[in-house]
Amino acid sequence: MPERSSSVMESDESRNHASTSYTSKRRKREEEDESLLEMEDDDQYEQSRYIPLKQRKAAEAKRIANLRLKGMREGDSENNISANDRGGERRAEEDNSHRQASEDEDETGASTVQRSKQILLKQARELRQQQEKEGKTEKEKQAEEERKILEAHAARRKLASDMELAKGISYTEPIKTSWRAPHFIRKRTEEESVALREKYHILADGKDVPPLIENFRDMKIPPCIIEYLLSKGIKTPTQIQMQGLPTAFSGRDMIGIAFTGSGKTLAFSLPILMFAVEEEKKLPYIRGEGPLGMIICPSRELARQTYENLQAMAEVLEHDGFPRVGVLLCIGGISMAEQYHTLSKGFHIVVATPGRLQDMLDKKKFSLDCCRYLCLDEADRMIDMGFEDDVRTIMGFFKQQRQTLLYSATMPQKIRTFAEESLIAPIVVNVGRAGAANLSIIQSVEYVKQEAKLMYLLEVLQKTAPPVIVFSDNKNEVDDIQEFLLRKGVEAVAIHGSKTQDEREYAIKSFKNGKKDVMVANSVASKGLDFPDIQHVINFSMPKDIEEYVHQIGRTGRGGKTGLATTFVNSSAEEASLLDLKYLLIEAKQHVPPFLLAIQDTQGGGSGCQFCGGLGHSIANCPKLDRQQTRQRAGFSGGDGGGGGY
Repeated sequence: MPERSSSVMESDESRNHASTSYTSKRRKREEEDESLLEMEDDDQYEQSRYIPLKQRKAAEAKRIANLRLKGMREGDSENNISANDRGGERRAEEDNSHRQASEDEDETGASTVQRSKQILLKQARELRQQQEKEGKTEKEKQAEEERKILEAHAARRKLASDMELAKGISYTEPIKTSWRAPHFIRKRTEEESVALREKYHILADGKDVPPLIENFRDMKIPPCIIEYLLSKGIKTPTQIQMQGLPTAFSGRDMIGIAFTGSGKTLAFSLPILMFAVEEEKKLPYIRGEGPLGMIICPSRELARQTYENLQAMAEVLEHDGFPRVGVLLCIGGISMAEQYHTLSKGFHIVVATPGRLQDMLDKKKFSLDCCRYLCLDEADRMIDMGFEDDVRTIMGFFKQQRQTLLYSATMPQKIRTFAEESLIAPIVVNVGRAGAANLSIIQSVEYVKQEAKLMYLLEVLQKTAPPVIVFSDNKNEVDDIQEFLLRKGVEAVAIHGSKTQDEREYAIKSFKNGKKDVMVANSVASKGLDFPDIQHVINFSMPKDIEEYVHQIGRTGRGGKTGLATTFVNSSAEEASLLDLKYLLIEAKQHVPPFLLAIQDTQGGGSGCQFCGGLGHSIANCPKLDRQQTRQRAGFSGGDGGGGGY
């Protein structure tokens, strides 16, 4: 038993010793494996470390050169020295090689860092120089971006008839007329003409610009018309008339841009009247013939006003022995039976709104086969999205070349570019900046809380004698203001697109005749309507578009007279509109209230928006463009509901 137990113990000890030996060997092997892994990781890291291509190529070339040199030296040593010496030299050479390689590696590392810095600096300098040559400044980049936005929202195609577009018909020469300027005016040199335009602050661009004429007599206008104009207080032509009338008489296509109240209506209505007289002299018009010319207006009120002016001048000419000229009014809200006597005799001129005109052409009440004169009054509004489709449809009824005139006080670059592409060798006549306010108007901007506006309106009305116009964007607010004024004993009338035509005409007539002291209106009365005696315009609410503001205040200060425009603003006004207003006041050298000065310009304004003409923003953040896109997505048109389309 003892012997057996001792043997068992010895076997246990041997097993324990073997186990301990195995464990220690395993631990040693794992440590070796770990050290091996660490070495492999270091090698992998060294291999994966980024080395520039230029440095790798240099190291490879150096290695190949060393190998060749080493092979040559080994060959020489085998021929000249013993094996032992050869081995010693080889070892010494290897030691030197390793030492040199180590030194080269250190030098290469330092020089590589230095070269990398130099290369990066050189690349940065070259890149900067390239950007200076080929690149653009921030302003240029912004201008490029705005140009792309403008192109994206440009008109789809030029203003032409469907037949011309389908057949690819393109006119290159303007229409010829019989009118010629007097000989002494034609003898002017180009330098004299330029100096004369500079004297009157008129800009005229285009090929072979007709001469500027400073009086009606030299324009060859009949004496009876000159006397009629004198009776209206018009003694000499305005700036837009000095250049616009000779341009239209010459048969040239034209874009006329001038501030409100500058006499644009006479500049385009008198030429069409004289052309009609000339045609009637050659061969009288009979039933079914006509019209010779056409004037399209954005609102019924403006169309009627233009019609009445033309009718008055036609009657003056007829009384003086000239042939009768038929003028047809074609607007919504009136029965065309009233115009039947004009249609039955043949007529020369049509004054119309787009919707009713399109309806009459579709029903073949008359045709445009011989129409050679087209004028779009307030052209930016006519070509803009609200009426563009109607105007294009109307253009499809033309059968021959025509003279086209576009007039407005506001002409954004988008509309102007489109118009220049659509017209034939056009002359662009500009009196002042497009969209600028009339300098004869004193602009007053006051901060008034919404709940205090009505009571404060009574105080502001006492600043000047009547008549006064009060503008509001909201139709319901227009009615509320009229009702408030009537309760306070003020003789007031209201006009907006939801009124019947009879109500609108009554409001205009009673206001013009002086029977009513105040007219409350929305934007339907803001464009083109002429009220010569108005001394004061009140904007009860700030318009969303600065273009609308310019047109609304332009109802005063007409014909060189001084007018006052008061605008109420508060926290409900859009900041973009207030920024536009701020820059407009600065441009016109008007007083800018502190609350407007405090508004920070974060939209990059001051240079002007090419879409709407506002100075307080760029096209990239144009509020009018945003609203237009919203309407397009919703499927609405751009009209203001003012009844201008029909």
